[in-house]
Amino acid sequence: MMVPPKKKNQKMIVVPVKEGENIEKALKKFKRKFEKTGVVKELRRRQQFDKPSVIKREKMQHAIYVQHMHLDEE
Repeated sequence: MMVPPKKKNQKMIVVPVKEGENIEKALKKFKRKFEKTGVVKELRRRQQFDKPSVIKREKMQHAIYVQHMHLDEE
């Protein structure tokens, strides 16, 4: 039986729970760590295909927006 190779970025989320700690608090820690991994964000991004030209255009528009924001601050 052959075992498939593991992906490099796969890590388990470990939340150490102290003696007497509330389970809701531990769940909150887990949710926060899970959100930081960006798994849900990546899944939503992969649900539809965006053409490279569209991605490039959106990045350019965002850069222009940010540049205008910095110019307005001065």
